Formats: sequence, structure tokens, C-alpha cells
Amino acid sequence: MMEPCNQHVCPKVEGSYQIISKKWTGLIIHVLMNGPKHFNEIHTCIPNLSNRMLTERIKELEDHAIIVRNVITERPIRSEYALTEKGKELGEALSSINQWAEKWM
Repeated sequence: MMEPCNQHVCPKVEGSYQIISKKWTGLIIHVLMNGPKHFNEIHTCIPNLSNRMLTERIKELEDHAIIVRNVITERPIRSEYALTEKGKELGEALSSINQWAEKWM
């Protein structure tokens, strides 16, 4: 018989798990840990991720200040995405999942 949980989950912890538990979010952060990327570069690294879903996840990560979009004004004008300081720290925290995956998957 399982014992009942006597603790409430901290709202900040709950919020962080809601962000990282969305499909593709962790992989996008993982790809950006190697430096800024253009939309198509991210898509190339995660080929099963649709353009629509990538756009949605990028917007969510921007809303949470985890990534930032930088507009490059050279012709042709284009954008690249990079992790913020907050995003880099999250990426470092998620790197232990990489180690676990190498060992157990």
C-alpha cells in the first residue's frame, strides 16, 4: 500500500516541469546549447519536428525568456535563435538527462 503524499509540490517546480515536459522542448534546448541556430538549422537537427510545432515551441520558450530571437539585418534579413542566460542554465540542468540516456537508453 502506498503512503499518501504529505507534501505539496512547489508552484515554481510544477511550472518548470510543465515547460520541459512538452514534447520537443528539451530537444530544442539541447540543440541550442551548441550556440545560436536559424529556424531551418533547428529543424534539420530535429527532423521529425514539424515547422508548425517548432514555431509553437519557439514562441513558448520566448514567452518564458528561455530563448531569444535575434534579427540579422544583413541581406537577406533572417533570424536566429539563442538561449538566454536562463535557458543556458536550464540546458545545463537538462544535460544530466543526456548522461542518463547514454547509460540507459
